[in-house]
Amino acid sequence: MATGRDERNRGIESLPQKGVPFLLGVTGGVATGKTVVAEMFEGLGARTIDFDVLSRLVVEPGKHAWKEIVDHFGEDVLLEDKTLDRRKLAEIVFQDEEKRKKLESLIHPKVGEEFLRRVAEYASEDPNAIVQAVVPLLFEVNMQSPFDKVLLVYAPEETQINRLMKRDGISRDMAVIVLSSQWPIEKKRDHADFIVDNSASLDHTRQQVGEIWEKLRGLQQERIS
Repeated sequence: MATGRDERNRGIESLPQKGVPFLLGVTGGVATGKTVVAEMFEGLGARTIDFDVLSRLVVEPGKHAWKEIVDHFGEDVLLEDKTLDRRKLAEIVFQDEEKRKKLESLIHPKVGEEFLRRVAEYASEDPNAIVQAVVPLLFEVNMQSPFDKVLLVYAPEETQINRLMKRDGISRDMAVIVLSSQWPIEKKRDHADFIVDNSASLDHTRQQVGEIWEKLRGLQQERIS
């Protein structure tokens, strides 16, 4: 039986061979600043597909993945408006690997389907576009193959912990648990084609993004020609 990843890759391969958008996978650890970097690339002309946005879209009340999550985890993971209580769900799955894998198995295939739909949409609008897909767990779910290049948004682990505590209002212990569910950021460095160090000033980050953008444009032009 084909996995969600197999189906996703098969969909990418089914796109026309000439004029396929250049696909950049953008990843990083939690609280490294992926959204900030993605917005900078978008400002330079990249199209964006954010997997966090897709993951929220596919679990809206009444949708198939939402029903499966409620059936498995119970109505205690719902807020009063019937949307998922993402914080409660996170506390459950980050402390139980089997429950985390189950949740991923319910969400990832639907996210993959929506990803393919959007890539096809961008391809029809501009076959030579550069499309960045922001995928927080790109390495963890072994999703490198659909992308022409992979970019890592980097910040040291201690910086991640401090940002996460401030952003989500959680304890240090909980922040460490959240980080432990992902690959260590230093391990991710070894698997990326490009790295943006987002631990200093925004100007420094913007300079790196601009330099990489020019390289991406060059790579896309080489492929077109």
